[in-house]
Amino acid sequence: MDTAELLARYEQMALIRRTEKAAHDLFLQGLVKGTTHLAAGHEAIAVGASAALRDDDYVFATYRGHHHAMARGATPEECLAELMQRATGLCRAKGGSMHLTKADAFMLGSYAIVGAHLPMAVGAAWSAKLRGTGQLAVAFFGDGATNIGAFHEALNLAAVWKLPVLFVCENNLYMEYTPIADVTAVARPAADRAPAYGIPGEVVDGNDVVSVQEAVARLAGRARAGDGPAVLEAETYRHFGHSRTDPATYRPAEEVERWLKHDPLDIARGRLVEAGVPEETVTAADERVQAVVRQAIDAAKNAPAPDPREAFTDVWADGGAAWRT
Repeated sequence: MDTAELLARYEQMALIRRTEKAAHDLFLQGLVKGTTHLAAGHEAIAVGASAALRDDDYVFATYRGHHHAMARGATPEECLAELMQRATGLCRAKGGSMHLTKADAFMLGSYAIVGAHLPMAVGAAWSAKLRGTGQLAVAFFGDGATNIGAFHEALNLAAVWKLPVLFVCENNLYMEYTPIADVTAVARPAADRAPAYGIPGEVVDGNDVVSVQEAVARLAGRARAGDGPAVLEAETYRHFGHSRTDPATYRPAEEVERWLKHDPLDIARGRLVEAGVPEETVTAADERVQAVVRQAIDAAKNAPAPDPREAFTDVWADGGAAWRT
């Protein structure tokens, strides 16, 4: 990766971080409806993975999915307006924080039910294989999902049919409030289980955007070549609690301090400086990000409320149950 590409990755991660901070602040002001699950600290996974994918690859995310929507092209204004239930929101106020979707960029949704989207990614990969499009499906999920049945069902069927799907676990050490290590039989909850299904499982530093991009590019190439699915476990840490109502006091102070010193933005900035990029160039990127997010906040605040007459547009319903049989 050359310095121009690395600077672009840094700026995209900084944009996500600023937008997440804005979401946090707007929530405290009573302007965000419902709850939020912020991904501050996870930016390198979304940005690095997206950079390694084709534009028409399918992406599925969890309720902690703001970063994935933005990595696939959603703007800060679209995201913040959606969280504030404005007509200009990414889903026109019908999705909210937990359901950000950008279908025109093949980002096929964020899902609130833990693990439910992994079989969907398998289905998308199966569709791509049948149609011979060369597309890949990527399912991002948390470490807690590895103890859900859908995780194992999805890996099994993907392996049996040798599908072009990549399972990316964002292991932030906690399944909501419970340490994943306290309730899991193996040390690496995702990667250690992959061999049971005959597929490769790798571990990567999820806070290093370069390492993530390289790992996803390698595994994506393998899948596109017809060698089937893979599991990538990206080690990371969330800067906020599980959701807005969680102060995360159950996490040891020394653990929080250690991970905050391993911040994705600091790592990328260090790589830029080491490569000879002037400090003022990086600072200029930060200033551009600040301006974009500031404008996004103003635009979202001033956007109109959704028209009630559109409540049933852009939603799926067939009006009956006949299709079920």
